[in-house]
Amino acid sequence: MRKTLLVVHIVASVALVGEVWGLVALNTAATLTDDLALAHMAYRLMPVMVFAGGIPLSLIALASGVTLGLGTHWGLIRYYWVAIKLGLLVAVVCVGMFLFDPEGMAAATEGARQAVTSSQWAQVWVLGAQVVMLLVSTALSVFKPRWRLRSR
Repeated sequence: MRKTLLVVHIVASVALVGEVWGLVALNTAATLTDDLALAHMAYRLMPVMVFAGGIPLSLIALASGVTLGLGTHWGLIRYYWVAIKLGLLVAVVCVGMFLFDPEGMAAATEGARQAVTSSQWAQVWVLGAQVVMLLVSTALSVFKPRWRLRSR
């Protein structure tokens, strides 16, 4: 059962990295293009990706990670790397909820209007930060530093 849950956790986490990277690519394309209709459609596609991929994958990764933490010797807050991974995933979710605004960018480009470039780049940086957090989390999973937060 533990290995099945571990596979679910790994697949959801890796898929989440891919989903966020796809959003980075779409957002960058929308920011760099001179075709305002293309930019608008890219921003319209992003919420579909978030609701079909990002939110479910985040919740699956979080639930499976917490379950693995509670059900294994690693614990949930026994080792720094586990606690940091949990914090990073929560940060990815919060950054997505509070800073990523594809609907606002779609509204800004409605009717082939030019969006504010600084706002467009801010959206790219938000997603880039999410990718970095997810990659750091992945590296922590591989290297598993043995520093303890607390003893058993």
